[in-house]
Amino acid sequence: MASVDYGNPNATPPIAQAVPLGLQHVLAMFASNVTPSIIVAGAAGLAFGGPEQIYLIQMAMLFAGVATLFQTVGIGPIGAKLPIMQGTSFAFVGVLAGVAATQGLGVALSACIVAGVIHFLLGGVIKHLRFMFPPLVTGLVILAIGLYLIPVAIKYAAGGAAKFQMEAESFGSLMHWSVALTVVVVALLCKFLTKGLISNAAILIGLLAGYIVAFAFGMVNFGAVGKAAWVNIPKVLPYGFEFSLGAVIGVTLVSIVSAIETVGDTSGTTKAGAGRDATDEEIAGATYADGLGTAVAGVFGGLPNTSFSQNVGIVGMTGIMSRHVVTIGGIILIICGLMPKIGAVIASMPLPVLGGGVIVMFGMVAAAGMNMLSDVTMSRRNMIIISVSLAVGLGLNLVPSAVQYLPGIWKTLATSAVAPTALLAVVLNLVLPHDE
Repeated sequence: MASVDYGNPNATPPIAQAVPLGLQHVLAMFASNVTPSIIVAGAAGLAFGGPEQIYLIQMAMLFAGVATLFQTVGIGPIGAKLPIMQGTSFAFVGVLAGVAATQGLGVALSACIVAGVIHFLLGGVIKHLRFMFPPLVTGLVILAIGLYLIPVAIKYAAGGAAKFQMEAESFGSLMHWSVALTVVVVALLCKFLTKGLISNAAILIGLLAGYIVAFAFGMVNFGAVGKAAWVNIPKVLPYGFEFSLGAVIGVTLVSIVSAIETVGDTSGTTKAGAGRDATDEEIAGATYADGLGTAVAGVFGGLPNTSFSQNVGIVGMTGIMSRHVVTIGGIILIICGLMPKIGAVIASMPLPVLGGGVIVMFGMVAAAGMNMLSDVTMSRRNMIIISVSLAVGLGLNLVPSAVQYLPGIWKTLATSAVAPTALLAVVLNLVLPHDE
């Protein structure tokens, strides 16, 4: 039998190896993939564990799988045809949560469709725009995303967020924190005391442990699981189409940052798995797939997709570059996304369980931004860009009344933390002279 060249993207491992390897990719990104939908659904005021939230969770799984196939299988120039796993992006949570809370999910998802088309078009010019988004800018934006989301994690761990607190009097109780800390401790133990599959699925295992503890405390309600169907077909424009220029600008701005992140993940994948730089065709194809995945997901009620960096780490760790392995992972996600029972089980997860998981996840987002900034020379110029961008971006988020006279969507964008940080970082990096 001929040996398999695992450094070749077109290598086809035996199915007995390919399925567990594909499942490993799914387990590594599963919790991060469904969490943004839960947060945005909460911001929109949807009932926690209700059918609409379950639907959004389904779409997160389904279109993460579809977008993954766009990347690995490809359609003409669309797709890098590399082992790149796609998933729902945390980067958009700040903007989409704000839009969903103030203008509804219809406006938020419509903005995703338009921004996805613009993101797709970036594939043709992305190599010419990379100069606008050096590590200084992308690191700043990712750091701002993590810092913006950390208070959300603490609220969840303590028992809920204001719009759907089930037991306001127990907010911050020892029971809630016991469940959340179980998730954190188990996830850390699995990550650092084990290897391979268990280590890669550390957060998912932590969530399962917290789920069990929450069940023992009587916090889990399986009523929605019993009512959920086994199979469901996605709905076209479930919340209609409502165009808002401000919402489109906000989501598009984040899409550009997401596109640059995908460029980095594509380069990281080829470096980790094949020891080479990504070609212009692979980078363009990855960007096309990113945008198409986001636009198609928005049509059916899914949030924007992007490449998942943790799966780049799996490629580096295993040395297996086969895109067919990740294709299997995408198929697994599609199957899960078509089964509302699975979405209902996820939606039945008590908020403190989710809170424990996102404390780790959001902290890692902030740490990833800091890691990117560690490669930046801390000159006076760069420190001023960092300080001004973060001070304004996070400051307006902490004191939203400072821009209370801005009209609707513009106030939402100004207080989203991510949009003003990104805009200021890009502009200041372009106009401020470099230190001599």
